[in-house]
Amino acid sequence: MADKHLDTILEESRRFSPPEQFTKDAHISSFAEYQKMYKKSIEDPQGFWDSVAKELHWYKKWDRVLDESGAPFYKWFVNGKTNITENCLDRHLNTATRNKAAIIWEGEPGEERVLTYWDLWYEVNKFAHALSRLGIKKGDRVAIYLPMIPELAVAMLACARVGAVHSVIFAGFSAESIRDRVLDSQARLVITADGGWRRGKVLPLKGIVDDGVKECDCVTDVIVIKRSPGEPFPCHFQEGRDHWYHDLMDVAFVPHQPEQVDSDDMLFLLYTSGTTGKPKGIIHTTGGYMVYTYHTTKHVFDLKAKDVYWCTADVGWVTGHSYIVYGPLANGATCVMYEGAPNTPDEGRFWKIVERYGVTVFYTAPTAIRAFMKWGDEWPKKYDLGSLRLLGTVGEPINPEAWMWYHEKIGNSRCPIVDTWWQTETGGILITPLPGATTTKPGSATFPYFGIDAAVLDGDSKETNAGLLAIRRPWPGMLHGIYGDPERYKATYWSKWDGMYFPGDGAKKDKDGYFWILGRVDDVVNVAGHRIGTAELESVFVEHKDVVESAVIGVAHDIKGQGLVAFVTLAGSVEGTPELQKELFQWVAKKIGKFALPEKIIFSADLPKTRSGKIMRRLLRDIAEGRALGNVTTLADASVVEELKNKYEEE
Repeated sequence: MADKHLDTILEESRRFSPPEQFTKDAHISSFAEYQKMYKKSIEDPQGFWDSVAKELHWYKKWDRVLDESGAPFYKWFVNGKTNITENCLDRHLNTATRNKAAIIWEGEPGEERVLTYWDLWYEVNKFAHALSRLGIKKGDRVAIYLPMIPELAVAMLACARVGAVHSVIFAGFSAESIRDRVLDSQARLVITADGGWRRGKVLPLKGIVDDGVKECDCVTDVIVIKRSPGEPFPCHFQEGRDHWYHDLMDVAFVPHQPEQVDSDDMLFLLYTSGTTGKPKGIIHTTGGYMVYTYHTTKHVFDLKAKDVYWCTADVGWVTGHSYIVYGPLANGATCVMYEGAPNTPDEGRFWKIVERYGVTVFYTAPTAIRAFMKWGDEWPKKYDLGSLRLLGTVGEPINPEAWMWYHEKIGNSRCPIVDTWWQTETGGILITPLPGATTTKPGSATFPYFGIDAAVLDGDSKETNAGLLAIRRPWPGMLHGIYGDPERYKATYWSKWDGMYFPGDGAKKDKDGYFWILGRVDDVVNVAGHRIGTAELESVFVEHKDVVESAVIGVAHDIKGQGLVAFVTLAGSVEGTPELQKELFQWVAKKIGKFALPEKIIFSADLPKTRSGKIMRRLLRDIAEGRALGNVTTLADASVVEELKNKYEEE
């Protein structure tokens, strides 16, 4: 495994120390300070996290910081009572933060809204009351399918305030994806909007939800937010089930007292793809996640009271949960939210937003950075980016060339870059530079965060220079299981080594101890920041009446990081025509969403398989990326590979 991936990793000799002025004012201002704190967090993790948790509000203090008796179902801050909204909102109301901007929002058409912490508290309390009037209570699951509007954060926080479990579904997923997630979680309520803007077009979100919940008897109510003033976008209303958000808010009251929840109570579900094709409902509980996102946000982004912080992710992904909503609000930060695409109406939109609102901390994906590079240096040059003091990346490993472009063209060679590694499952950042302390290397996530005992191991759990990434002890932000499937949780994350978490990524550790993430080692691919299970895509192809078999692989892509190529075997006498190819593209868009469209669909009479029937995706990747073919001696029919190779090169 390691050798295969190392072909794409180059030795990196460039080093970038934190700027002196930045270090002077940083929360953690030297590498020696980081090492001292890290040593304490590893040697005395319970004492370390105990002191962090005391910075937050609890109704009842915990009895123990960590209970390992049910491993791998670890419990943090055992028997502690809290509510995360108390820490994101209420505790700021008796400070100067009360009248500070919590969310600065810009819609794709150009509208602007600012919600102070008082405004956000008020809206969340009213909506929590509205949810309670509909009978939503502690433990109920609520699905949220919304564009990037302030009400998305309001809805999440209102659910948390009443103790309900939110399941945010990215507003680019198809009706079938909504159905699968709603049924798996048995959601009682769906919160959506009449529409949302994306690249100058209105997405009919309510219509997609209507299609998605047709077979979901568990759904008793649907709340619809009117995206814009004036007449709503056209949408169907079902009498007795559907409710306008503004009508509910008109008769709601404040304050609505937060539900006191146990530290181990579920806060949210977030579905992520798996290699079996069935999305996994990742469980995050309240106490540990709250403490970890609060602490990582503060130190990774070195947040100060005067910062204007912008994470460009969609809240439909875990990055938006942890580093747009919960972590920043717990720190009293001012957050920018933007609804639309980075190239609408032109390729300067992000930089115009940075200039317009004086953004100081900017956190985005390597996918976006590579797109910015492609669009040209002239776009950022048109705007004043002098307010920026810190840059960050998230989503997949960043290649050194993109890192350097980001450093020079966006940061003007003066802003530290925090290249963060983490997952939906981890809840928060696990490996990262600290901007005032860490000398960075372009492309490296550098060192583990406090409390994270990371290692690079081989299959026998021995340390190696290049192999599999392992986390050797629990951490507060970690997942608490897979919803409804505890055995899958143990098998997926805890079965490779005894007592250690396996994230599924390859990694290498260089002579200076820096970590380099090498990408997935299973058949999950990361397309433009979207982690997609190839098995799930293959299942979608096979659902089509003309397809009998398919194999989907990830290949290198200049912009997305990884793109998809689908090899498809058709039924009987069906011909692989351009019309059928177009139909299959549309099929994938309908079943999953346009972001999952393959770069190519190749029709194949057969696929390379072992004698036991296993498809050799490694060989398909060799074909797609133009490499010399690997070992074919285990194939049932070696000629299949050569035929596919010739066909791929022709197309």
